[in-house]
Amino acid sequence: MAVVHPSDVIAGVHVVDPVVHGDDRGFFVETYRREWFPQGREMIQGNRGDRQAGAIVGLHYHLHQADYWYVPFGTARVVLHDLRTGSPTDGATLWLDLGVQPDGTNPHRGVFIPPGVAHGFAALTDMTITYLVDGYYNPTDELGVAWDDPAIAADWGVTDPILSGRDQANPRRADIEPQWQPHYGLRP
Repeated sequence: MAVVHPSDVIAGVHVVDPVVHGDDRGFFVETYRREWFPQGREMIQGNRGDRQAGAIVGLHYHLHQADYWYVPFGTARVVLHDLRTGSPTDGATLWLDLGVQPDGTNPHRGVFIPPGVAHGFAALTDMTITYLVDGYYNPTDELGVAWDDPAIAADWGVTDPILSGRDQANPRRADIEPQWQPHYGLRP
């Protein structure tokens, strides 16, 4: 059974360390179980992204959707930032590496990201990320904040990032319009 650790940096974020079962044939790992997140809703859509080393995706956030991320191939530096007004961890930034670690092992760690927590990742190597979401794609709930905002002070682990036009145009945290500001504990 996996060990699910609530983050001591950002309220509502959970890091999962699953049990990996392996033998001469390879390995088996449970990457997600609904019961690991009793405060969450059912995940209803699965997505996959492949990125080349040096790519940064984010920072994105949702007012109504939670994500669960897992990196089966390569290494991603995940950056999370609490944007939620009223959160006990409002303004906190957390980064962790998912996938293959510097020693060559992959602990198959996953991370649960609640609504209102900005999330992004840098591809430290060519990599694949899978993510489950508890809401179908809704363009009105696809929001962003500047990946390089000094108020967030993220350590992306890359020196020459490859960014999309969308991610280059995201506003700084201080410039998020009030109607797009997430609030802790409010979610339809």
